[in-house]
Amino acid sequence: MDFPIYELQINEKQQDDAEVSFVALVDSPAIKRNFLAFNELLKFKVLSESDHVLVGPLMIPNQLIYRQSDKFGEHYVKFSAQTIESIAIKFAKKGYQNNVNEMHDPKKKVEGVTMFGAFITNEKWGVKPIDAYSDLPDGTWFGMYKIENAEIWNKVTTGEFQGFSVEGLFDYVEPTSNAEAMLAQLSAILNKVK
Repeated sequence: MDFPIYELQINEKQQDDAEVSFVALVDSPAIKRNFLAFNELLKFKVLSESDHVLVGPLMIPNQLIYRQSDKFGEHYVKFSAQTIESIAIKFAKKGYQNNVNEMHDPKKKVEGVTMFGAFITNEKWGVKPIDAYSDLPDGTWFGMYKIENAEIWNKVTTGEFQGFSVEGLFDYVEPTSNAEAMLAQLSAILNKVK
């Protein structure tokens, strides 16, 4: 079935509520990429002997994300690299680094989980993804979170949480055709191979 594809955007004005305001720890991220947990117990690369740290993508440019709503029916959404950069800047300016919840449940805001680092990949500037995500395109927004909450870290180590999922309000832009979207994705893949 041929579903429309909407590009989502935000308004960069601080007072506008179109923004990412929280990052959720989830079992199945919409971007289809899990985070990496750095800890001796998990047998991943140890970032620090004593720190519990999660690193992973928050948003991936032009990643098609399936959605269903009363207003738009079945459809896909995506974010451009430029929009992701605007989102990341507004997120930082508004001081949302401690806004983390479980499974997008506003009643389950968690304490002791802090974004202490973030970056957007940009080959021109020499900012590359970490090795585990080398296949992701320029413009991918990564987050690094320090976990000082034992209950949350336990949910990471048991696999209850697998990745990040941003949440916020966005402006819908007229849909592109699936053919246009496929050409854009193919172009991104070919550029990555070069």
